[in-house]
Amino acid sequence: MLLPVILAGGSGSRLWPLSRQLNPKQFLRLTHKSLSMLQQTIGRLEGADVALPQVICNEQHRFLVAEQLRQLGMEQASILLEPMGRNTAPAIALAACKALDESRDPILLVLAADHLIEDVPAFHASLAVALPLAEAGKLVTFGITPTSAHTGYGYIEQGEAVGEGGYAVKRFVEKPDAATAADYVARGDHYWNSGMFMFRASRYLDALARLQPAILTACRAALAAGSQDQLFTRVDEALFAACPDDSIDYAVMEKTSDAIMVPLQAGWSDIGSWSALWEASEKTDGGNVLQGDVLQLDTRDTYVNADSRLVATVGVQDLIIVETKDAVLVAHKDQVQQVKGIVDQLKRDGRHEHLNHREVYRPWGMYDAIDSGHRYQVKRITVKPGAKLSVQMHHHRAEHWIVVSGTAKVTNGEQTYLVSENQSTYIPIGQVHALENPGVIALELIEVQSGSYLGEDDIVRFEDKYGRA
Repeated sequence: MLLPVILAGGSGSRLWPLSRQLNPKQFLRLTHKSLSMLQQTIGRLEGADVALPQVICNEQHRFLVAEQLRQLGMEQASILLEPMGRNTAPAIALAACKALDESRDPILLVLAADHLIEDVPAFHASLAVALPLAEAGKLVTFGITPTSAHTGYGYIEQGEAVGEGGYAVKRFVEKPDAATAADYVARGDHYWNSGMFMFRASRYLDALARLQPAILTACRAALAAGSQDQLFTRVDEALFAACPDDSIDYAVMEKTSDAIMVPLQAGWSDIGSWSALWEASEKTDGGNVLQGDVLQLDTRDTYVNADSRLVATVGVQDLIIVETKDAVLVAHKDQVQQVKGIVDQLKRDGRHEHLNHREVYRPWGMYDAIDSGHRYQVKRITVKPGAKLSVQMHHHRAEHWIVVSGTAKVTNGEQTYLVSENQSTYIPIGQVHALENPGVIALELIEVQSGSYLGEDDIVRFEDKYGRA
């Protein structure tokens, strides 16, 4: 039985403004109407002989992962938290160490949470080819049969045949220029580097101990000094911060003589840019991908995503147009790799649009920051049935709550009472308070904040059922 290890880190900055630092692309519904990229990754394992997945994610994303696993009925799946990113070699080392602590040296299937695979049977067939190679102690990577001379991917050069359907890795190649990529495709012995792997946990750790021992030492120490919080496995932040930052390709796969490549031809894409998403999406007769409330005239080969309002296009071609509640991106398809530069500029300017959307998800539900101005802010808050916000207080703001639907159980200082539809309550500055939904339907309310400072860091938590500091 395979143990899927799902790498769900990363910020997906090239898909801004849909992908944000606190809600990146792996948690978005980009290629499916009802499933996120992470959920699709897990879903395509159905029918294979696999255990519950182990998901590795950033501490900031833990509740997003937990909720998306819950939606799949996988509440008992393991979630391993990284306090900061240290690239793929340490992440997989943590997973391998944890797997060895809990079971008899399983074979790991390492997958990225944000890849698209359209042909699931072909994917399963490649897994079947890779399994006996991994059981024999090989470190297997999956090479994507190229469909174009793509310059955005690294390549793997095929060596001699090994076993039934595998090939020795002759070398890994960095992202080539256009002429080199065309030559690779014409030769037929180069494959795109997918970043997916299969190997026994102990075999990977043995290779790491020989090739990059500092990574293994740091990961073992960080995991041993960590803690278990419900389904979350936390590693020691200081010890993990000392771990070298390195990818599995550089740390192990390029240096070992046991690297084996198994070809995969299954409609794969890493959805690494807006143009890649346009290529992978269903198009109209004019080559357009239109999502949301979109009107077009004389528009061709264009991607339009309208999140919150009508978007109309006239006489344009080869554009990417993405509208959200707080940002609009317009880019030529040939320049979408430069979107990351916009994100970098937002960071330099001290803005917030790279961090999160206007809608922010919390373990208890979500809020939408509807409006803000001098000394006031308005939010629409949704609290899930049975959920409760932390017992908290604010030094700089008061809050007015107006219930739109459902019933709120309010703790306001020493008082606890119910607030129903069309009723309201007031929380003074400095008052200890809490909000809970005791009902069976979602609680919707409008919160009006007023005060000298309205930042999210003006929260002093006294008690929290979700373990937040």
